[in-house]
Amino acid sequence: MSQLTYGIAVFPSKKIQDIANSYRMRYDPQYSKIPPHITLKESFTADQQTIDKLTEDLSKIAKETEPFDIEIKKVSSFSPITHTVYLKVEPNDTLSKLNEQMNAEGFPGEQAFSFVPHITISQDLSEDEHSDVYGTLKISSFDLKDTIDRFQLLYQLDDGSWTVYETYKLGE
Repeated sequence: MSQLTYGIAVFPSKKIQDIANSYRMRYDPQYSKIPPHITLKESFTADQQTIDKLTEDLSKIAKETEPFDIEIKKVSSFSPITHTVYLKVEPNDTLSKLNEQMNAEGFPGEQAFSFVPHITISQDLSEDEHSDVYGTLKISSFDLKDTIDRFQLLYQLDDGSWTVYETYKLGE
């Protein structure tokens, strides 16, 4: 039985995606592979049987979760672990709970990093490029707010790009 690579993410509003993409075009080699997003569950491989069960579990999680608001006020970085700059999503109980539920026992895949809600705007840069980008952006302030009312189960195509497998509306 063949296995595909999956992930679970939230796509913010077009306004926030446009702001993120204005940086990603220049600083993120993954720009063309997936729109700006907040990862709820890191990528994992699964067969169709696992996904069939997972979609039932995700439907239940979505139904029990009401739409919620997020705020972005600044950029941050994962340096020195990786040269990644991101829009930092302010701490949010609902995002954290979704991440916990999607990494609970019985769910495929393992969480390699602690959960930091964010939207990547640059990655895979040299140390000097990263320092320049982060140095410029960390003095900027952002005042972005959004209401999240859905999350998506995605799968990865052979060319490395991601496409939506299923959308889950919150509270429904």
